[in-house]
Amino acid sequence: MAAPLLAAARCGARPLGTAAALCKRAAPLGPMPNEHIDVSNLEALEKYRSFTRYFRLAEKESRRPRWWKTYLQHTSPQPEPKTDISLPRGKLLQAKEVKQRKKILRENHQNTEMERAARLRTVLIPLDEVRAEWEKSSGPFHKQRVAEHCGIFRDLFKGATFIPWVTLRVEYSQEDEHLVPVYYGNMVTPSEASGPPAVSYEADKGSLWTLLLTNPDGHLRDTDSEYLHWLVTNIPGNDFKSGKEICHYLPPFPAMGTGYHRFIFLLFKQDCPIDFSEDVRPMPCHSLKMRTFSTFDFYRKHEDAMTPAGLAFFQCQWDSSVTGVFHQLLNMREPVFEFVRPPVYHPPQLKFPRHQPLRYLDRYRSTQEPTYGIY
Repeated sequence: MAAPLLAAARCGARPLGTAAALCKRAAPLGPMPNEHIDVSNLEALEKYRSFTRYFRLAEKESRRPRWWKTYLQHTSPQPEPKTDISLPRGKLLQAKEVKQRKKILRENHQNTEMERAARLRTVLIPLDEVRAEWEKSSGPFHKQRVAEHCGIFRDLFKGATFIPWVTLRVEYSQEDEHLVPVYYGNMVTPSEASGPPAVSYEADKGSLWTLLLTNPDGHLRDTDSEYLHWLVTNIPGNDFKSGKEICHYLPPFPAMGTGYHRFIFLLFKQDCPIDFSEDVRPMPCHSLKMRTFSTFDFYRKHEDAMTPAGLAFFQCQWDSSVTGVFHQLLNMREPVFEFVRPPVYHPPQLKFPRHQPLRYLDRYRSTQEPTYGIY
């Protein structure tokens, strides 16, 4: 490499060379790792003495911000923090919670009858008590994760999130005295949800609440809009029947061919009585245009006076009862959606194909041309 460069320089021509030969390595933008260590005197470095102390210092050093970006920071950057709009709640000390759990375990170990039933596999677990304990401890956080996974916060609140501290119980009653509960994404058919459900929750005396039922997946014209199915406001305490129904209940009507729809119950806690005169719908309201709704705009309008506190939702798809809703209630033709598959793509045909199967020419055969039973 040196001889051609010297020859070109003597002849006065412009030298040709690689970037490695002509450029210099740029200085780093900050201190490099272990730059402060004197490698000539390694014996003077402090010894860790134990792996635990080394691991603790290594973890502390890994969390320290650096001026460079690692491969993980390039490939999976940290998501932006989301706005928390949930009810304020006192934080339970972890030490106190652990102490309570240890006390329960100690009492169970000292219970000889429970120990004998566990050995004989005849112990009965009180599921109602387990569910009540789950609702008070980790249940709200599990519900938040399920709602985040199903895209509820993304579609209703533009990414803002909340923890459903208040347990919302929704049940649809059937003709045979059978109850269909609404949990967090379970399947409910439109025929089972044809009437308004029974709603219950725990509330203090003198508090005010608002219940909302919306469908973010069923709008027939605008994908970013929703259909309002139910709205009851200014509910005193847990006396749901005393609330003001400003939009009556409309049964689910997922159109044929549109898959599963999410129907979401939202419970808001009000700080004071709110005037919802702008959100009142006529009675009865069977116009899809007047049922068009946006939960985000509704919350932004009243965010100073109410806070989301409860959540429950179910999924449902088309069945035969949806036809009656379109024809009898909405007074319109039932829309039917079908998936039109695109034609199969084949690369341009080669005149002399190599390493191709015997049926290569069948890809380019006219669909109307018979094969005469050859294949």
